[in-house]
Amino acid sequence: MNVLTVATRGTDLAIAQTRIIISALKKTCPDIRIEIKKITTEGDRDKRTALWNLKNAGFFTSQIEDALLAGEADFAVHSFKDLPTQQRDGLTVAAVCDRQFAEDCLIANIPVNSIRQLPPSAKIGTSSLRRMALVKHLRADLTPLPIRGNVPTRIKLLQQGKFDAIILARAGIERLGLGEKISLCFDPQQFIPAPAQGALAVQTRTDNPATTELVAAIDDKNLRTITFAERQVLVTMRCGCHAPVGAFAKITGNDMEIFAFISDLEAKNFISRRLIGSAADAETIAGKIANELLDAGGREILKALEK
Repeated sequence: MNVLTVATRGTDLAIAQTRIIISALKKTCPDIRIEIKKITTEGDRDKRTALWNLKNAGFFTSQIEDALLAGEADFAVHSFKDLPTQQRDGLTVAAVCDRQFAEDCLIANIPVNSIRQLPPSAKIGTSSLRRMALVKHLRADLTPLPIRGNVPTRIKLLQQGKFDAIILARAGIERLGLGEKISLCFDPQQFIPAPAQGALAVQTRTDNPATTELVAAIDDKNLRTITFAERQVLVTMRCGCHAPVGAFAKITGNDMEIFAFISDLEAKNFISRRLIGSAADAETIAGKIANELLDAGGREILKALEK
Protein backbone atom coordinates (compact mmCIF):
# COMPACT_ATOMS: atom_id res chain seq x y z
CA MET A 1 0.00 0.00 0.00
CA ASN A 2 2.62 2.52 -1.12
CA VAL A 3 0.38 4.51 -3.48
CA LEU A 4 -3.10 5.68 -2.51
CA THR A 5 -5.62 7.86 -4.32
CA VAL A 6 -7.64 10.51 -2.49
CA ALA A 7 -10.85 11.92 -3.95
CA THR A 8 -11.78 15.56 -3.37
CA ARG A 9 -13.45 18.53 -4.97
CA GLY A 10 -11.22 20.51 -7.29
CA THR A 11 -11.56 23.93 -5.67
CA ASP A 12 -8.52 25.68 -4.23
CA LEU A 13 -9.93 25.25 -0.73
CA ALA A 14 -10.70 21.55 -1.19
CA ILE A 15 -7.18 20.92 -2.51
CA ALA A 16 -5.65 22.87 0.40
CA GLN A 17 -7.68 20.80 2.86
CA THR A 18 -6.68 17.58 1.12
CA ARG A 19 -3.02 18.54 1.36
CA ILE A 20 -3.46 19.05 5.11
CA ILE A 21 -4.67 15.45 5.39
CA ILE A 22 -1.90 14.14 3.12
CA SER A 23 0.70 15.91 5.28
CA ALA A 24 -0.80 14.40 8.45
CA LEU A 25 -0.83 10.91 6.95
CA LYS A 26 2.78 11.18 5.82
CA LYS A 27 3.82 11.98 9.37
CA THR A 28 2.45 8.61 10.48
CA CYS A 29 3.56 6.76 7.33
CA PRO A 30 6.50 8.59 5.70
CA ASP A 31 6.89 6.16 2.78
CA ILE A 32 3.34 6.52 1.51
CA ARG A 33 2.60 8.24 -1.80
CA ILE A 34 -0.80 9.80 -2.33
CA GLU A 35 -2.28 10.99 -5.62
CA ILE A 36 -5.16 13.47 -5.77
CA LYS A 37 -8.24 12.74 -7.87
CA LYS A 38 -10.35 15.86 -8.45
CA ILE A 39 -14.11 15.34 -8.64
CA THR A 40 -16.68 17.84 -9.97
CA THR A 41 -19.75 17.73 -7.73
CA GLU A 42 -23.33 18.80 -8.39
CA GLY A 43 -22.76 21.87 -6.24
CA ASP A 44 -19.70 22.79 -8.32
CA ARG A 45 -21.63 22.51 -11.60
CA ASP A 46 -24.61 24.58 -10.44
CA LYS A 47 -23.11 27.94 -9.52
CA ARG A 48 -26.33 29.96 -9.69
CA THR A 49 -28.92 28.25 -7.49
CA ALA A 50 -28.91 29.37 -3.86
CA LEU A 51 -27.54 26.50 -1.79
CA TRP A 52 -30.73 26.09 0.23
CA ASN A 53 -32.67 25.58 -3.04
CA LEU A 54 -30.50 22.68 -4.16
CA LYS A 55 -32.83 19.77 -3.50
CA ASN A 56 -30.45 16.83 -3.24
CA ALA A 57 -28.54 16.16 -0.03
CA GLY A 58 -24.80 15.85 -0.45
CA PHE A 59 -24.48 18.07 -3.50
CA PHE A 60 -20.84 18.77 -2.56
CA THR A 61 -20.12 15.16 -1.54
CA SER A 62 -22.24 12.59 -3.42
CA GLN A 63 -20.07 12.35 -6.54
CA ILE A 64 -16.96 12.02 -4.38
CA GLU A 65 -18.60 9.20 -2.43
CA ASP A 66 -19.61 7.56 -5.73
CA ALA A 67 -15.96 7.53 -6.84
CA LEU A 68 -14.88 6.09 -3.49
CA LEU A 69 -17.49 3.33 -3.61
CA ALA A 70 -16.55 2.53 -7.22
CA GLY A 71 -12.94 1.94 -6.19
CA GLU A 72 -11.68 4.97 -8.09
CA ALA A 73 -10.16 6.28 -4.86
CA ASP A 74 -8.95 4.79 -1.58
CA PHE A 75 -10.22 7.60 0.65
CA ALA A 76 -11.89 10.98 0.38
CA VAL A 77 -11.58 14.33 2.13
CA HIS A 78 -14.64 16.48 2.88
CA SER A 79 -15.54 19.56 4.83
CA PHE A 80 -17.40 17.66 7.56
CA LYS A 81 -20.29 20.14 7.60
CA ASP A 82 -21.06 19.25 3.96
CA LEU A 83 -21.54 15.54 4.62
CA PRO A 84 -25.16 14.41 5.06
CA THR A 85 -25.85 13.08 8.55
CA GLN A 86 -27.05 9.78 7.04
CA GLN A 87 -23.89 7.79 6.30
CA ARG A 88 -23.96 5.88 3.02
CA ASP A 89 -23.71 2.10 3.18
CA GLY A 90 -20.18 0.86 2.63
CA LEU A 91 -18.52 4.07 3.83
CA THR A 92 -17.24 5.27 7.17
CA VAL A 93 -15.72 8.47 8.56
CA ALA A 94 -12.36 7.07 9.61
CA ALA A 95 -10.93 10.36 10.85
CA VAL A 96 -12.15 13.77 11.98
CA CYS A 97 -9.41 16.36 12.35
CA ASP A 98 -7.91 19.83 11.92
CA ARG A 99 -10.63 22.03 13.38
CA GLN A 100 -8.55 25.07 14.24
CA PHE A 101 -11.44 27.46 13.68
CA ALA A 102 -15.14 26.65 14.08
CA GLU A 103 -16.39 30.24 13.87
CA ASP A 104 -17.77 32.39 11.07
CA CYS A 105 -16.06 35.60 10.03
CA LEU A 106 -17.05 38.78 8.22
CA ILE A 107 -15.16 40.49 5.42
CA ALA A 108 -16.33 44.05 4.79
CA ASN A 109 -15.65 46.77 2.21
CA ILE A 110 -14.96 49.26 5.00
CA PRO A 111 -12.91 48.87 8.19
CA VAL A 112 -15.16 47.47 10.94
CA ASN A 113 -14.58 45.52 14.13
CA SER A 114 -18.25 45.03 14.95
CA ILE A 115 -21.33 44.21 12.90
CA ARG A 116 -22.84 47.31 14.51
CA GLN A 117 -20.48 49.46 12.45
CA LEU A 118 -21.91 48.36 9.09
CA PRO A 119 -24.05 51.03 7.38
CA PRO A 120 -27.86 50.88 7.65
CA SER A 121 -29.48 48.24 5.40
CA ALA A 122 -26.04 46.95 4.38
CA LYS A 123 -26.10 44.07 1.89
CA ILE A 124 -24.58 40.92 3.42
CA GLY A 125 -23.63 38.06 1.09
CA THR A 126 -24.06 34.55 2.47
CA SER A 127 -24.88 31.09 1.18
CA SER A 128 -26.55 30.04 4.43
CA LEU A 129 -30.05 30.41 5.87
CA ARG A 130 -28.44 29.94 9.29
CA ARG A 131 -26.23 32.98 8.78
CA MET A 132 -29.14 34.98 7.37
CA ALA A 133 -31.15 34.34 10.54
CA LEU A 134 -28.20 35.19 12.78
CA VAL A 135 -27.57 38.44 10.90
CA LYS A 136 -31.23 39.42 11.29
CA HIS A 137 -31.08 38.50 14.98
CA LEU A 138 -28.16 40.86 15.50
CA ARG A 139 -29.46 43.66 13.27
CA ALA A 140 -32.94 43.52 11.77
CA ASP A 141 -32.15 46.31 9.28
CA LEU A 142 -29.39 44.41 7.47
CA THR A 143 -30.14 42.80 4.10
CA PRO A 144 -28.78 39.25 3.74
CA LEU A 145 -28.54 38.19 0.08
CA PRO A 146 -27.55 34.87 -1.52
CA ILE A 147 -24.04 34.54 -2.89
CA ARG A 148 -22.46 31.60 -4.73
CA GLY A 149 -18.98 30.69 -5.88
CA ASN A 150 -15.72 29.70 -4.23
CA VAL A 151 -13.99 31.90 -1.67
CA PRO A 152 -11.95 34.01 -4.17
CA THR A 153 -15.08 34.55 -6.28
CA ARG A 154 -17.07 35.76 -3.28
CA ILE A 155 -14.30 38.12 -2.24
CA LYS A 156 -14.17 39.47 -5.80
CA LEU A 157 -17.93 40.10 -5.78
CA LEU A 158 -17.46 42.01 -2.53
CA GLN A 159 -14.65 44.09 -4.03
CA GLN A 160 -16.85 44.85 -7.04
CA GLY A 161 -19.40 46.43 -4.72
CA LYS A 162 -22.10 43.80 -5.13
CA PHE A 163 -22.18 43.48 -1.32
CA ASP A 164 -21.16 45.60 1.64
CA ALA A 165 -19.87 42.53 3.49
CA ILE A 166 -19.78 38.75 3.18
CA ILE A 167 -19.85 36.06 5.86
CA LEU A 168 -17.78 32.89 5.48
CA ALA A 169 -16.34 30.13 7.63
CA ARG A 170 -13.08 31.34 9.09
CA ALA A 171 -11.44 27.94 8.59
CA GLY A 172 -11.64 28.21 4.81
CA ILE A 173 -10.25 31.75 4.75
CA GLU A 174 -7.32 30.76 6.94
CA ARG A 175 -6.56 27.60 4.96
CA LEU A 176 -6.31 29.67 1.79
CA GLY A 177 -3.89 32.09 3.47
CA LEU A 178 -6.37 34.96 3.27
CA GLY A 179 -6.68 35.67 6.99
CA GLU A 180 -5.56 39.30 6.55
CA LYS A 181 -8.81 40.01 4.69
CA ILE A 182 -10.97 39.18 7.73
CA SER A 183 -12.65 42.21 9.28
CA LEU A 184 -13.99 40.44 12.36
CA CYS A 185 -14.53 36.95 13.76
CA PHE A 186 -17.78 36.04 15.49
CA ASP A 187 -17.97 34.36 18.89
CA PRO A 188 -19.19 30.82 18.07
CA GLN A 189 -21.12 30.71 21.35
CA GLN A 190 -23.26 33.60 20.12
CA PHE A 191 -23.08 33.50 16.32
CA ILE A 192 -23.47 29.72 16.38
CA PRO A 193 -21.83 27.90 13.45
CA ALA A 194 -23.05 24.98 11.39
CA PRO A 195 -22.58 21.58 13.03
CA ALA A 196 -19.01 20.31 12.42
CA GLN A 197 -18.00 23.56 10.71
CA GLY A 198 -14.24 23.86 10.32
CA ALA A 199 -13.54 20.14 10.78
CA LEU A 200 -12.28 17.83 8.05
CA ALA A 201 -13.77 14.36 7.60
CA VAL A 202 -11.77 11.59 5.96
CA GLN A 203 -13.95 8.87 4.51
CA THR A 204 -12.94 5.31 3.62
CA ARG A 205 -14.69 2.14 2.45
CA THR A 206 -15.68 -0.34 5.11
CA ASP A 207 -14.30 -3.16 2.92
CA ASN A 208 -10.83 -1.57 2.96
CA PRO A 209 -9.60 -2.10 6.54
CA ALA A 210 -5.95 -1.37 5.72
CA THR A 211 -6.69 2.16 4.49
CA THR A 212 -9.24 2.71 7.26
CA GLU A 213 -6.63 1.79 9.87
CA LEU A 214 -4.07 4.08 8.25
CA VAL A 215 -6.49 7.02 8.21
CA ALA A 216 -7.77 6.33 11.73
CA ALA A 217 -4.28 7.09 13.05
CA ILE A 218 -4.90 10.83 12.47
CA ASP A 219 -8.36 10.84 14.08
CA ASP A 220 -8.86 13.47 16.81
CA LYS A 221 -10.99 11.66 19.41
CA ASN A 222 -12.18 14.77 21.23
CA LEU A 223 -13.05 16.47 17.96
CA ARG A 224 -14.94 13.37 16.85
CA THR A 225 -17.00 13.51 20.04
CA ILE A 226 -17.71 17.21 19.59
CA THR A 227 -18.62 17.13 15.91
CA PHE A 228 -20.78 14.02 16.13
CA ALA A 229 -22.65 15.68 18.99
CA GLU A 230 -23.20 18.82 16.92
CA ARG A 231 -24.44 16.76 13.99
CA GLN A 232 -26.75 14.84 16.34
CA VAL A 233 -28.69 18.08 16.76
CA LEU A 234 -29.60 17.90 13.05
CA VAL A 235 -30.37 14.19 13.32
CA THR A 236 -32.72 14.65 16.26
CA MET A 237 -34.43 17.64 14.69
CA ARG A 238 -34.72 15.78 11.36
CA CYS A 239 -33.65 18.80 9.38
CA GLY A 240 -31.08 19.18 6.64
CA CYS A 241 -27.79 21.03 6.81
CA HIS A 242 -29.39 24.11 5.23
CA ALA A 243 -32.06 24.71 7.86
CA PRO A 244 -31.51 27.87 9.98
CA VAL A 245 -30.04 25.73 12.76
CA GLY A 246 -26.64 25.96 14.43
CA ALA A 247 -24.75 23.89 16.99
CA PHE A 248 -21.41 24.42 18.66
CA ALA A 249 -19.86 22.21 21.34
CA LYS A 250 -16.66 22.29 23.35
CA ILE A 251 -15.05 19.95 25.86
CA THR A 252 -13.46 21.15 29.09
CA GLY A 253 -12.06 18.37 31.24
CA ASN A 254 -14.74 15.69 31.43
CA ASP A 255 -17.59 18.05 30.55
CA MET A 256 -19.09 19.06 27.24
CA GLU A 257 -20.92 22.35 26.76
CA ILE A 258 -23.19 22.71 23.76
CA PHE A 259 -24.91 25.76 22.29
CA ALA A 260 -27.67 25.44 19.68
CA PHE A 261 -30.37 27.53 18.04
CA ILE A 262 -33.17 27.47 15.49
CA SER A 263 -34.84 30.50 13.97
CA ASP A 264 -37.27 31.64 11.33
CA LEU A 265 -35.56 33.53 8.51
CA GLU A 266 -36.41 36.99 9.85
CA ALA A 267 -35.26 36.04 13.38
CA LYS A 268 -38.64 37.07 14.79
CA ASN A 269 -38.78 33.66 16.47
CA PHE A 270 -35.19 33.02 17.51
CA ILE A 271 -34.81 30.11 19.94
CA SER A 272 -31.46 29.26 21.58
CA ARG A 273 -30.38 26.88 24.31
CA ARG A 274 -27.20 25.90 26.20
CA LEU A 275 -26.50 22.64 28.04
CA ILE A 276 -23.59 21.19 30.00
CA GLY A 277 -23.07 17.52 30.75
CA SER A 278 -20.58 14.68 30.71
CA ALA A 279 -18.61 14.40 27.49
CA ALA A 280 -19.13 10.64 27.76
CA ASP A 281 -22.84 11.33 27.10
CA ALA A 282 -22.21 13.82 24.29
CA GLU A 283 -24.79 12.59 21.78
CA THR A 284 -27.43 12.20 24.49
CA ILE A 285 -26.87 15.81 25.53
CA ALA A 286 -27.10 16.87 21.89
CA GLY A 287 -30.38 15.02 21.50
CA LYS A 288 -31.71 16.70 24.63
CA ILE A 289 -30.87 20.23 23.49
CA ALA A 290 -32.38 19.50 20.07
CA ASN A 291 -35.63 18.34 21.67
CA GLU A 292 -35.69 21.46 23.84
CA LEU A 293 -35.47 23.57 20.69
CA LEU A 294 -38.24 21.59 19.03
CA ASP A 295 -40.50 21.83 22.08
CA ALA A 296 -39.91 25.59 22.35
CA GLY A 297 -41.26 26.23 18.84
CA GLY A 298 -38.71 24.63 16.56
CA ARG A 299 -41.21 22.16 15.12
CA GLU A 300 -43.43 24.99 13.94
CA ILE A 301 -40.43 26.77 12.38
CA LEU A 302 -39.42 23.64 10.46
CA LYS A 303 -42.98 23.00 9.28
CA ALA A 304 -43.23 26.59 8.01
CA LEU A 305 -39.96 26.22 6.11
CA GLU A 306 -41.26 23.11 4.34
CA LYS A 307 -44.15 25.04 2.75
